[in-house]
Amino acid sequence: MATVTVQSLTYTYPKQAHPVLDHLSGTFPTGKFSLLTGVSGGGKSTLLKLIAGLIPMSATPINFDGHPLSAITPTQRASTVAMLFQEPSTQFTMDTVENELRFALENQQVPAEEIADRCDAALNFIGISDLKFRKLMFLSGGEQQKVALAIIVAMDSDVILLDEPFASIDPPTRLILLEKLVALCNDRGKTIILADHDLSGYQQWVDHLAVLADGQLTLLSTAATRERFAAFTPQRLQLTHVQLPNDQLTVCLQGTQLGLAHGDRQLLTPQDLSLYAHRTTLITGPNGSGKSTLFKALVRLGRYQGQLTYRQTDITKIRKRRYARQVGLMFQAASAQFLNVTVAEELALSQKYGDHAYFTPTRIQQLLQQLDLAGRDEQVLYSLSSGQQKKIQLLCMLIMAPDVLLLDEPLKGLDYASIQAVMTILKTVQQDLNLTLILISHQLSGLDDLVDLHLTLADRHLTYQGVSA
Repeated sequence: MATVTVQSLTYTYPKQAHPVLDHLSGTFPTGKFSLLTGVSGGGKSTLLKLIAGLIPMSATPINFDGHPLSAITPTQRASTVAMLFQEPSTQFTMDTVENELRFALENQQVPAEEIADRCDAALNFIGISDLKFRKLMFLSGGEQQKVALAIIVAMDSDVILLDEPFASIDPPTRLILLEKLVALCNDRGKTIILADHDLSGYQQWVDHLAVLADGQLTLLSTAATRERFAAFTPQRLQLTHVQLPNDQLTVCLQGTQLGLAHGDRQLLTPQDLSLYAHRTTLITGPNGSGKSTLFKALVRLGRYQGQLTYRQTDITKIRKRRYARQVGLMFQAASAQFLNVTVAEELALSQKYGDHAYFTPTRIQQLLQQLDLAGRDEQVLYSLSSGQQKKIQLLCMLIMAPDVLLLDEPLKGLDYASIQAVMTILKTVQQDLNLTLILISHQLSGLDDLVDLHLTLADRHLTYQGVSA
């Protein structure tokens, strides 16, 4: 067990003029669940990395039960503090789930005879024993997040740092995992510090809610905490405008006896499926059910059963380059889509091949302003926060202006204000260019005014949902 104390912490990234953390102070008590929120790029991930000792500092004003972080040896540090990154895949080293768990425990010098039992116990605790022998690179984003959380549980560190751990997790599983984290606090005395933008489901569980803004950490009062959570009540997350498809809609993508499989796992039982032009369709479903696999099939990056047509032409008969200009995919991981180093270079590449008439330099600067990204032209893409990367990725894909844009978790890592800005931009560009938007999202906050149609993928079948009476 450990209380984490931060005293007058200032940190400035190399080549940056202003500190991201400015004389920040705060205390995270032993055995308590502390929730940390704030704007995208505000320094939450930086703070967690500093507490974990992952960013070197000459003098770190961070203490664990009064002991300076700098005095804890690297071999002791893993048993003291462990961190789950925003992108779990960047933490993985081995090929399978089991081997990754073993690797983490071997590095902690856990006795060999204890490793198997600790691995199985952690997988069982998170509820993913069925993933034990699966290859990590073939797991969905949500499944990878669960595996990363199981590794943290297996390591049994006193302090657990979690950076957007539920960004790709479906809502029912999110609630289950939240209860697991609370059990770690209550039953095992763990100190948990969790950073998140989506505050849904936390209200009854967390002990403290703190906001990181302008480099400072502020612990909210009970009244202010209640106000923050009010924007994420179940009522605010409902889709009230979705309708069932009708004969007035135009089909743009059609699947005939479309099926999806991964190895010997059938993800989608062959069925006929229509996706409609000039509308926004939301696809939801449990982690690992095949949503991202469907997107890969639609852009010819993955195998499928049956036939897929775009505007009544088999997609395999359309030249790949031509089809890519008509149906585009925004990846779930923003960094996997970047081809350049700086923000300006990435935007210039999209402008080269995009819609020059609509996305003029002036309009692009206006959009950057809306996204709170103005003045970052020369910044290295990989030095941006996860949320900032997501906004740049979205802007680049919009500039390309494909007729159909598939968006895989476009709201991942975005704060509430950024979500509202993104929704406004998506709605405006869609109306102006008559685009078709199809998105996968576990985050429902802010989507109600954008979404026209809702598909759920469950029990290996896709079904359109209407508003319940």
